[in-house]
Amino acid sequence: MNKKLFAAAIVAASLAALPAFAQDTTPASTYTGNAQDNFQPGQPVGSGNWFIDANVGRTGGGNGGFGQNLGTYNFNKGERDRRTGYGLTGGYRWKVGQDFGLGVEAGYTDLGNFRVKNIFNSQPVNQSSTTNALRGWLVGVNGRMNLVQGWYLSARGGYFHANNYNHVFTSDEVAQGLTTGGKAGRGSWYAGLGTGWDIDQHWGVGVAYDYFHANAGKIRDTNTGAITSDLKRSTGIVSLNGEYRF
Repeated sequence: MNKKLFAAAIVAASLAALPAFAQDTTPASTYTGNAQDNFQPGQPVGSGNWFIDANVGRTGGGNGGFGQNLGTYNFNKGERDRRTGYGLTGGYRWKVGQDFGLGVEAGYTDLGNFRVKNIFNSQPVNQSSTTNALRGWLVGVNGRMNLVQGWYLSARGGYFHANNYNHVFTSDEVAQGLTTGGKAGRGSWYAGLGTGWDIDQHWGVGVAYDYFHANAGKIRDTNTGAITSDLKRSTGIVSLNGEYRF
C-alpha cells in the first residue's frame, strides 16, 4: 500500500506543478539554437511539447525486484520466459532547464501475450486467452537529461494497473490442497531507465529497460493453513523505442 501511495503522490505532485512550467508553449522552429542548451536547443525554458512514445522488445518474468530482474536477464534464453512485449504512451514534457525535461505520461503495455514466431506456423500470434501475461494501463512521470545535444538519459515511473490474474491449478496442486487465498492487487507501480539519441527536434530513438511490478494474489494450503504471500508476476522488458514530439 505504501508503494501505491508513493506512486500516486509522485503523479499528483507533478500535476500540481504543471502551471509553473507552462509559461511558454511555443516550440522552436529549428533543432539547433542556443549553444548552451542540450535539451531541445533553441526552445525556451518553460515551454513544452506533446509526445508519443512506442516501444517493442523482449520480456523477462521473475519474482525479483527492479535490479534483480535486470541482473538475471538472459538474452540467449528465448522460449518459456522470453516473449515479445510492446508499449504505447503519450504525454507532455516541459523544458525545466537547459539540459533537463520533465513530463507526465499515460499509456498501455503488454508484456508477453504475443508470440511473433507464430506468424510462420498455424498457432495464434495473440495468446492472451491462454497465456494471460502481464499487461495493463499506466500513468506516471518521466524525465530526460541531455548530456550533449542529441544524447540523452531517461527515467520514468508511476502507477501501474495490471490485468486480472486467473490462476488455474493443476490436478497435483488441487490434490495437495492448494487454493487461492485472497484477491490479487491490480494496482502497483512501474519504473524504467533508458538512453538514446534525438535525431532532430521531433524524432528520437533509444533503448530502455522497464520493470512492471504486480502481485498474483496469495496461495493458501488448506491442509496446514500456511499462506504464501510473495507470489509475484512482475515482468521486465528490454526494448527499442521511438518518440515523436509535436
